Amino acid sequence: MARVTVEDCIDKVSNRFELVLLASHRARQISSGAMISVDRDNDKNPVVALREIADEQLSPGDLKEDLIHSLQKHVEVDEAEDVMETPITAEGETADKPEDAPALVTFDNMSEEDLLSSLQNLVAPEKTDDF
Repeated sequence: MARVTVEDCIDKVSNRFELVLLASHRARQISSGAMISVDRDNDKNPVVALREIADEQLSPGDLKEDLIHSLQKHVEVDEAEDVMETPITAEGETADKPEDAPALVTFDNMSEEDLLSSLQNLVAPEKTDDF
């Protein structure tokens, strides 16, 4: 197909599998109407995508990020937590916490014996004919 173009791209993207993923993603972008940065010369979209990667018109890192973003179904947004920790003074002592500051999260500690006895006291659900 485009052996010379693939060999030119290996210098930019060392992994052939990753090169195929990036070039196919770029070819899909071109098919959907994205502007190309090299002359088409009667080439098909995958060859144009490989030529763009070989000529360093597109950064492989940017293409990879765009590919990952296009495949994500759920994007997590990092939100700042409203937990205010107790400040420590220069002497190593904790300073008094303001009245309106939110309380820190605390966890109950349970011994292994308490945990085992709680688990043993659990009642198994009754069997039904549905399953």
